[in-house]
Amino acid sequence: MSGKLSADIKQSKPFPLLEEEAFLNLLRTTDALRRAHAAILDSRQLSDAQYNVLRILRGAGSDGLPCGEIGGRMITRDPDITRLLDRLESRGLTQRSRDSKDRRVVTARITLAGLELLAALDAPILETSKRMLGHLGARDLKVLIDLLERARERAV
Repeated sequence: MSGKLSADIKQSKPFPLLEEEAFLNLLRTTDALRRAHAAILDSRQLSDAQYNVLRILRGAGSDGLPCGEIGGRMITRDPDITRLLDRLESRGLTQRSRDSKDRRVVTARITLAGLELLAALDAPILETSKRMLGHLGARDLKVLIDLLERARERAV
């Protein structure tokens, strides 16, 4: 089934490396999958990164997380966590507080409004993931996950 990307992007010459074709297929697929999620998130005025921060904070529970820790857990790196948190806080979805023992540490927490927003997004996001990838089946998905994790080991 190889060569579909060439047709999709109307490239007449073969790729110089199989690795390049694989890499460009990853980028093209990522874009398609992101657009599907973006349609859901856009309806709630959320970016991928903001959604990711909210999910991280929901997972952290009531203790929240220091802002620097959030950055390390992001799916896609964003150099400006402070600005992301500013936007979320202005919408009442997160709150921040300084540590009483070490004023340099700022902890972020998700609010009830943030939890409610995520709860409303959970089903549509899962349905979209299933629609986009469910046809691959469990065995192929496990292989895909393994291959992507192995590829990412070299990308760090």
